[in-house]
Amino acid sequence: MFLRVRGVLSVQSGYCNGHDPAPTYEKVCSGNTGHAEVIRVQYDPQQIDLRTLLEIFFAVHDPTTLNRQGNDVGTQYRSGIYVSSADELALAQAFIQEVAQHIQQPVVTEAALLRNYHPAEDYHQNYFANHPEQGYCAFVVAPKVQKFLKTFADRVSGR
Repeated sequence: MFLRVRGVLSVQSGYCNGHDPAPTYEKVCSGNTGHAEVIRVQYDPQQIDLRTLLEIFFAVHDPTTLNRQGNDVGTQYRSGIYVSSADELALAQAFIQEVAQHIQQPVVTEAALLRNYHPAEDYHQNYFANHPEQGYCAFVVAPKVQKFLKTFADRVSGR
């Protein structure tokens, strides 16, 4: 859904903040690499800011489940925000605190500097767009995309 946001230049699936120097999907899914499955969002700060991207992120996923998103379980599915600078990290940490004040369950989203990022395999790129009928996409991702489109209609680009 981030590809649909006005001001987002690119989105790339990948793995980060683990210790394996050459992570693959199979290795990451083992839970032994320390990597998280992530998307890398490059954006034009003249069109959209990090705070708005964080608002979208928190609106479309559950920040209260430890090492889990939906039926996907494991440390690779942890809720995390990985940024490139100390200023971005401070903003992300402050935003997490704001979110925590508005929900009853503890927020488990981690914020950290981006380390050891690796792009995911080609078949993971633009997965939802390329496989909309696949079960996970149809029943898990599609409702999140619809929620995004409804909630952030003013932020959607013409892509």
